[in-house]
Amino acid sequence: MLPQLYFFLSIAFSFIAWGMVNARYIWPQLRLRQRNEALRPLLILHSFRFVGLAFLVPGVVSPDLPSAFAHSAAYGDIIAATLALLALISLSNGAGTAITWIFNLWGTADLLNAFYQAYRAGLLAGQLGATYFIPTLVVPLLLITHALAFRILLKREIESVTYKRRQTA
Repeated sequence: MLPQLYFFLSIAFSFIAWGMVNARYIWPQLRLRQRNEALRPLLILHSFRFVGLAFLVPGVVSPDLPSAFAHSAAYGDIIAATLALLALISLSNGAGTAITWIFNLWGTADLLNAFYQAYRAGLLAGQLGATYFIPTLVVPLLLITHALAFRILLKREIESVTYKRRQTA
């Protein structure tokens, strides 16, 4: 039971640490940028989600790692990475915002689903092997940056609507 406690404490501390990094360094820089320029570094970060394929590599994870969790997490991550790259490529045209919304919805749902699948399968921290760092270090950062992307997408859309209303008044 103690290793599980360490696992959950690691996730909690990671959320706290990344939250502080976000509040002090990331958000103050992004909030001043135009929407596409604010989204660009977040999408680049998420393009590295191909790392989730490590859940499928024998020897990297325990043979006891529940396959339902491993497959769901790995394939969900590679789809999220692909969507992030597509959004990044298309930011400069009209489809960029729509693809970014799709990426952000998918990516957030994928990470939350991975937590659910891990719980449902009774995943033990030791079964993650070398991928232990993904849920304890990387996933909290990814969830925080998904929240940032939602904030940027929503803020910019609200500002656009307000600006258009002022012009027509």
